[in-house]
Amino acid sequence: MKKITLAILLLYGLLLQVAANNPATNSGGEVVTVQPSIMVIPYTKENEDIRTVLEENTIMRQAIGAIKEAFDYRGFTTVDFVARLKSQMQSSAVTSDEQTDFKTQLIQNSGADIYIQCEIQPTKIGSGGINLRLQLQAVDVYTGNSIANKICESGVFYTEDYYTLAKKALANRDKGSAKEKDVPGVDNFLEAILQKFNEIVENGRSIVVEIGIEPSSKYKFSSEVGEDKLPLSDQIELWMGDNAYKNNYRLQGQTEVKMIFDDVRIPLRNQSNNTNYNPSRFGMDMFRFFQKLGISTSRTLTGNKLFITIK
Repeated sequence: MKKITLAILLLYGLLLQVAANNPATNSGGEVVTVQPSIMVIPYTKENEDIRTVLEENTIMRQAIGAIKEAFDYRGFTTVDFVARLKSQMQSSAVTSDEQTDFKTQLIQNSGADIYIQCEIQPTKIGSGGINLRLQLQAVDVYTGNSIANKICESGVFYTEDYYTLAKKALANRDKGSAKEKDVPGVDNFLEAILQKFNEIVENGRSIVVEIGIEPSSKYKFSSEVGEDKLPLSDQIELWMGDNAYKNNYRLQGQTEVKMIFDDVRIPLRNQSNNTNYNPSRFGMDMFRFFQKLGISTSRTLTGNKLFITIK
């Protein structure tokens, strides 16, 4: 009896070790991330340089610190915007008139899944009263799709401590929730982010893929290519079915010189090594596919839209 009990305990310990070394996966075999990593950044107007906005705006700097702290307090993995900004500035030779590209590079190189863009509106009321309004927008890093939006207000306080005002705004409660009780304003914003992020984990990110043929190209979508001599359009569809996440894609339309897939799902993580997978990686995989067919292509990526040109 003692030997059986010892064997059971050893087996149980082995199972715990295996579970610890192998993260849970969903039905598609993809490693499930419970929570996204988040970076809080300042809202920038047109022609405003994100590299100097925190230096020139003390209120924004304090508000971003309070927002990051609110996410940290609730157990989220956050990326330090200021640290990433300094690192990017040291490693980048981007000039001041290229701030839009710099901001995009900063976000995409941050390692975050989602960034929270913060816009602040302090309003002076009466003799010394201040109300701080925070407008928050959660955006998917790789597709640029908006995930959730939230407006929080501190209420009127007689202080110029904007860090405290930001914390008040984030702690304020929304009235009339579905459960007919007060719900912390920032908490239901976080719930919306998690719900949308979990949908992305389960169903994949949605991107648009547009494939065109140059007028001077010798290829048409009816051209027979590959070892099995299938029409090029069929080869593309077969590859799309094999590489779209869970075979989930939709061909919107096709002409003699263009194929448009208006909804192609790609995984959040590379299923073989659990590294980030993004539209750029999908474009690289498509490039290799055409390369194996002996077809030269060029590609451009704008947000969640991937443009492939057959030469």
